[in-house]
Amino acid sequence: MSAALHVPPGTPFDAAKVRAEFPILATRVHGRPLVYLDNAATAQKPLAVLDVERDYYLTANANVHRGVHRLSEEATRRYEAARGAVRRFVNAREDEEVVFVRGTTEAINLVAHSFVAPRLAPGDEIVITHLEHHSNIVPWQMLCERTGAVLRVAPIDDRGEVDAAALTALLDSPRARFLAIAHVSNALGTVLPVAAFAAAARARGIPVLIDGAQAVPHLPVDVQALGCDFYVFSGHKVFAPTGIGALYARREHLEAMVPWQGGGDMIASVTFEKTTWNRVPYKFEAGTPNIAGAIGLGAALDWLTAQGLERVAAYEHDLLEYGTRVLSAVPGLRLVGTAREKASVLSFTLEGAHPHDVGTILDGEGVAIRTGHHCAQPVMDRFGIPATARASLALYNVREDLDALVTGLARVRALFPA
Repeated sequence: MSAALHVPPGTPFDAAKVRAEFPILATRVHGRPLVYLDNAATAQKPLAVLDVERDYYLTANANVHRGVHRLSEEATRRYEAARGAVRRFVNAREDEEVVFVRGTTEAINLVAHSFVAPRLAPGDEIVITHLEHHSNIVPWQMLCERTGAVLRVAPIDDRGEVDAAALTALLDSPRARFLAIAHVSNALGTVLPVAAFAAAARARGIPVLIDGAQAVPHLPVDVQALGCDFYVFSGHKVFAPTGIGALYARREHLEAMVPWQGGGDMIASVTFEKTTWNRVPYKFEAGTPNIAGAIGLGAALDWLTAQGLERVAAYEHDLLEYGTRVLSAVPGLRLVGTAREKASVLSFTLEGAHPHDVGTILDGEGVAIRTGHHCAQPVMDRFGIPATARASLALYNVREDLDALVTGLARVRALFPA
């Protein structure tokens, strides 16, 4: 898998050309053209990804790292090329700093178990923010219950922005041991100043994990520039298959960490008396991996890079501003999350209509959004609501999709007058 070439600077973004690469966008729902606005939950897959997965099964299906026959060697080559694609995408120093996992959730649990847990004593503190997805809350709660550590939470304001002074005060605690923060909020779209937060933590000797699940589809990511110790993300949100993701970790951490799962391929030798571990990153990839998924992830990242990440970010920012403008004009609609720095999420409530009713009626109009607490119940509690309706954008969305959303909301309003 070769590195994709960047689009020449100044090339206009062609959304129609991008849309043509996603066959599912040509389907119809309830007899209407599909308007897909649930990208924060999972993104659609381009032909570039669908084709490489199919080709793997057609021409190279075998297990990796263990065979000397041609199919195994070819499968291994493609799998490791995908690791290189992840390394390039996040600008890690070397391929060995990339561990394949099932997704963001598994990556966070791996770090919690293998890196953080051995460093905790009762009363030590793990710092997170009020914006976090449950996947960046629950593993730390479980770890605190096991070790006697304490979870500390930096608050957010009415815009949905993290209180930087409060977070810094938490880091100033002599018992603070680890910082785990989202790059982009899945519920509100807030873009956190993660480089500044990471710098503050590292100045105090506190390692940092960044949950990049919602960032990688929308923003260029450079883990060296961010200064983080760990960066995690899921493939399915960045146009890759489900069941695959990546953990970036500084090599010195991976070398010091113990495996959290035992089995095949993560060992160097096994006797009944003692087992020794494989080298990094393989000591963290027990068992047969999701080979096709990893290959698909590599293809997705190369495909996204080829679109021009800065260009994509600019296009989506314009789309977000348009969506904010047209939704703000809908009577009775309240946007939830109005941070000054946002990525492609529009969460809202509609007076007189429960978000689930909003989503059901919109589905009948061919418009797919997400409703509920978005695995971020503390965020909902902060704003005093049980749920929101959430329209989340991707680079294949167009203004007409947002117009269709507004038209569908008029249908909701007719059925549920305020």
